[in-house]
Amino acid sequence: MRTRDINKEEIVKQKAIEMLVSQGVEGFGMNRLAKKCGVSVATLYIYYSDKEDLIRKVGIEIGKNFFEEMLVGFSPEMPFVDGLRRQWDNRSKFAINFSLQTTCFELLKHSTYGDAILAEITTDFKEQMSKFITKAIENKELLPITFEVFWSIAYGSLYSLLELHREGKSMSGKAFVFTEEIRNEAFNLVIKALTP
Repeated sequence: MRTRDINKEEIVKQKAIEMLVSQGVEGFGMNRLAKKCGVSVATLYIYYSDKEDLIRKVGIEIGKNFFEEMLVGFSPEMPFVDGLRRQWDNRSKFAINFSLQTTCFELLKHSTYGDAILAEITTDFKEQMSKFITKAIENKELLPITFEVFWSIAYGSLYSLLELHREGKSMSGKAFVFTEEIRNEAFNLVIKALTP
């Protein structure tokens, strides 16, 4: 049995992410991936049992990194405004520093692999955020609203702005960069919408 080469495995993951983003889940194939990596198809099967296993594991790894980053410096005991600001900081930092992985994760999250990937990685994050939101409502720092409405107001504008940043242009076609000033402007409006 052939041994695992950590460097090759990292190359395989990186090339898989690139291919998933450029070709989508439907266009992704093990033969093309092997060619891109300069390895035999048999080498891929040292690391993954099949295409589905590879896609799921790549999604889980990116997702774990994303959700771990979301909790850096965050506590459900934080005042609502401080905790939400930390979430915005962590989310924007990850999306900007790991643009390709973020795009891949979004793609996989909305694919047939999404439910399996999310089920494996979101338990701790969901618990932390649930405590945070419940505490904020109890302390009258947050209006009592459904989770879906909370999420769309709390993060919808952030993700729209990050998408414009990734594209490098606004809806009008002019150059766009996600700056601290723009982040603060949007964040302050979100706080006005969510707080009593």
